[in-house]
Amino acid sequence: MTSEDEDWYSILGAHPSDSQAQLKQKYQKLALLYHPDKQHRDTSCEQETEGARRFIEISRAWNILGNEETRRAYDLQRRDGEMTQSFPVDSQILLEEMIWHEEEEYYSYSCRCGGQYSAAESDLQQTSLVNCDSCSLIIEILQGSQS
Repeated sequence: MTSEDEDWYSILGAHPSDSQAQLKQKYQKLALLYHPDKQHRDTSCEQETEGARRFIEISRAWNILGNEETRRAYDLQRRDGEMTQSFPVDSQILLEEMIWHEEEEYYSYSCRCGGQYSAAESDLQQTSLVNCDSCSLIIEILQGSQS
């Protein structure tokens, strides 16, 4: 499994809906459990190696999910991966119709359910499908004006 395929939430025993505080608490609990300095002296070499591997994996998950910017990018990547399945497209919109959030560097568009469609510019180079963060609707973003 490559790092792109890793489910960082499951590594921490967390859910995408968990708050930053909940994620931090789960990370700290696991980090203490698997930290090499916290291992018992009677631990076998195999257990020690597995514990170190697990600690590194937990640390990598926290590096992604502990930062709001990298977490948002990871969540968008996860949603994009989930959309590679064949889901019906609710509507097509032009990129110009979306709102550009310069400070956070992403586009958004309001869904009819009240949720948001969000996509970073780099995400739109890979796919043009974006799903709502509150419901199962999907839009296709069209580049350039359509006649």
